[in-house]
Amino acid sequence: MESIMQRTLVLAIACAVAFPAFAADERTALTLYRADSDALFSTGGDAVSGDGYAVVHERRTFALKGGTQDLAIDGLPSALDSEALSLRFPGKDTRLVSQRLLLGQGFDGAVAGLVGRNVEVLGDGGQPLASGTLIRGGDALVVRESSGRATLVRQYAALRAADGSDFARGSTLQVRVTGGSAGSTNANLDYPTSGLGWRGAYVATLAPGQACRMTFDAAASIANRSGRDWKDVSLKLVAGDARRAKAPPQPKMFMARAAPAPAAMDAVASAPEQATLGDLRTYTLPAAVDLPDGSVTQTPLYDRHTLDCEREALYDAQGGGWFPPRPNLERQMNAPTAGTPIVSNLRFRAFDSLPAGYVRVLTTDRDGNAELLGEGRIDDTPKNKDTTVSLGNAFDLSATREQTAFTADANAHRIDESIRIVLANAGATARTITVREHPNRWRAWAITSSSVKPAKVSPELAEFRVEVPANGSATLDYAVRYTWVDADLPQ
Repeated sequence: MESIMQRTLVLAIACAVAFPAFAADERTALTLYRADSDALFSTGGDAVSGDGYAVVHERRTFALKGGTQDLAIDGLPSALDSEALSLRFPGKDTRLVSQRLLLGQGFDGAVAGLVGRNVEVLGDGGQPLASGTLIRGGDALVVRESSGRATLVRQYAALRAADGSDFARGSTLQVRVTGGSAGSTNANLDYPTSGLGWRGAYVATLAPGQACRMTFDAAASIANRSGRDWKDVSLKLVAGDARRAKAPPQPKMFMARAAPAPAAMDAVASAPEQATLGDLRTYTLPAAVDLPDGSVTQTPLYDRHTLDCEREALYDAQGGGWFPPRPNLERQMNAPTAGTPIVSNLRFRAFDSLPAGYVRVLTTDRDGNAELLGEGRIDDTPKNKDTTVSLGNAFDLSATREQTAFTADANAHRIDESIRIVLANAGATARTITVREHPNRWRAWAITSSSVKPAKVSPELAEFRVEVPANGSATLDYAVRYTWVDADLPQ
């Protein structure tokens, strides 16, 4: 087998003139869109991800010779959208003739990124085979020496980059430009890429005592699996649901790297600046951040707030309303699953716009440690709107539900049904349990009797709040009547 299959790149760097430089007074700007994929934020999985979406705005400076010239830009994200990449020379006569994105990865990708650079080609014993500007990469290299003579190298062991600070990872853009005058010229490089995304990361810590009060910390959790490090970048986060027509690119399975580094919290001088972008909302961070490849970074969205809240124990055995096309006269209908749990919820009002994300709810235990009560996801929540986080099943609470009476008379156009719900509390503290019932034999119904007055009645819901003593139980009995006329029924 040829030695070319066994060679390795020697990471020997002579000086730090790697990529075309950024304009001195402008940072790279990233616009990150909300990502719903848990895989993007996990500590395992593919190193380069097809999840997430970001738009990159780079400012590059090129030394142009005038006339027609080939340029190479390497170190681009491995998951960028090749069809939406744009290189522009604003205010100049320089025009783009063609552009080509090289998607090679690993060794071949690194060699392709050295095209146009000064290199030294080494043999198996470390002896120099050729040196000069790399004209073509691949299995056979073409190197042009300073004298103008070109050398074709078929078998080699390593490349030493004489004018690079790092070897390229990811994709390389090759462009041909024409026109314009010789000299230093700025250009705008814009492209969307996968592998970058963000979501809200919230921590609610409940205060001890019977009253529901909590401290609320809001941060942006930012994941980078793009195949590229981002250093000292300006960051804009977009909240909302921006539709994308294209399917995300599939990650390269052989691009294995270490799992993402543990999440880090970047300190910022103040809260991000909010604005609107069409029907979306943006958060512009006040300070530049670093986003290493394979990392999850957190930055604060708001200062810590102290909020009022409401704890709710919810029993909802039917799980929502639905009405049949005709009144249902069957005695047994949609019987709830035995052992339906009572769910513990936390409800609070958003003090400001809260982008979708996960809320971890903690409480301080007797040993002084903050322990997890539950974790739930919230959707995009506008300011002053209520949101609910489900914490899981209440351990000490249980319920049973049964039908105690039923009559149906089609001629009289009437159904009468009675329901009994027994709620048990094995805890040492009295609890209020919210019971939601969905009378759904027919769309016209009314509660005719109830041992507990309904707290809320709507066309699809009857809600009761039942006080259950500590180490005791309480019973809810109610009756519902359905009525209709012939004109209500489909013919």
